[in-house]
Amino acid sequence: MIVAGIILLILGFVFKIAILWTIGIVVLVIGLILLALGSLGHAIGGRRHYY
Repeated sequence: MIVAGIILLILGFVFKIAILWTIGIVVLVIGLILLALGSLGHAIGGRRHYY
């Protein structure tokens, strides 16, 4: 999710599409939150690790 967020941010910036920029930020933030929770050992969606 983090990589997808970064790709959407770059595409939104290059092509000047605001919705891609917004979706990229949201996906990136969600990915970072899931990464942080997974590294702390909290089970997310029944999984102990989030990859």
